[in-house]
Amino acid sequence: MANSAVSISEALVDYLRDSGLEKPVLEVQVEEAWPRVMGDIVTRMTRSVEVKNGTLFVRVSSAALKAQLFENRFELVRRLNDTVGAPVLKDCRILG
Repeated sequence: MANSAVSISEALVDYLRDSGLEKPVLEVQVEEAWPRVMGDIVTRMTRSVEVKNGTLFVRVSSAALKAQLFENRFELVRRLNDTVGAPVLKDCRILG
């Protein structure tokens, strides 16, 4: 009889995937990663961050920041996906 030991983290990932909770958990992780990825200045100028159906919606208080984030939105999606270790985001919308 083979020993099929599974780590707790593997079992948790399997459970989340099987129960349909993996995507919502990853979306929350993206939202929580925003301050770490963007830093203090951008975080202070951010009104809200929300992920819905693979799209990141970011509302900021500065037109200049909105323009800069819009220009770099594909890099932003890549960095946030890399941070959570999964392709959660497909698009990014920057709102003023």
